[in-house]
Amino acid sequence: MSKININKNELSSEQNEELLKALKTRFEKNMKRHESIEWTKVHAKLEANTAKLWSLHEMESTGGEPDVVGYDNKTDEYIFNDCSAESPAGRRSLCYDHEALDGRKENKPKNSVIDLADAMGIELLSEEEYRELQKLGNFDIKTSSWVKTPAEIRKLGGAIFCDRRYDKVFVYHNGAESYYAARGFRGSLKV
Repeated sequence: MSKININKNELSSEQNEELLKALKTRFEKNMKRHESIEWTKVHAKLEANTAKLWSLHEMESTGGEPDVVGYDNKTDEYIFNDCSAESPAGRRSLCYDHEALDGRKENKPKNSVIDLADAMGIELLSEEEYRELQKLGNFDIKTSSWVKTPAEIRKLGGAIFCDRRYDKVFVYHNGAESYYAARGFRGSLKV
């Protein structure tokens, strides 16, 4: 698994080709996630937007397995979410945001969820988006994923995360400065 490369936001033609092939294969294997969407239209949008391709590459290279999960009629954009069975392995052991990272006196993680998502050019899933994703499959059976935390909770030092246990989606809380090897985050990208 490659590391995030936040200094270079371009892919080589070989990387583009490899990514598009992986995305098409995943798209075709998981049609229930996007039954009314045609790959040719998604492909055309991807080819026209190299910055978004770079972000999808970052999602892929950190273990997210991005796939199309919807279409936004208002913005004419396809919605990609991380669809890996468990929270992306290359995005775990992170505290919630930069404030939480700065607040840790010792044993600081390498980064925060919000900073890494920004560097990748993706959005952290909200609780609602996480619940919608869970309607498309069973995700985070053994792991958990940080989700966008409402300002009133974050202001008090907390952050929220979700997982799926006992065939139900649960929402929990932790101090924003906490981090765990089994907790990462899932991202979303509109193309």
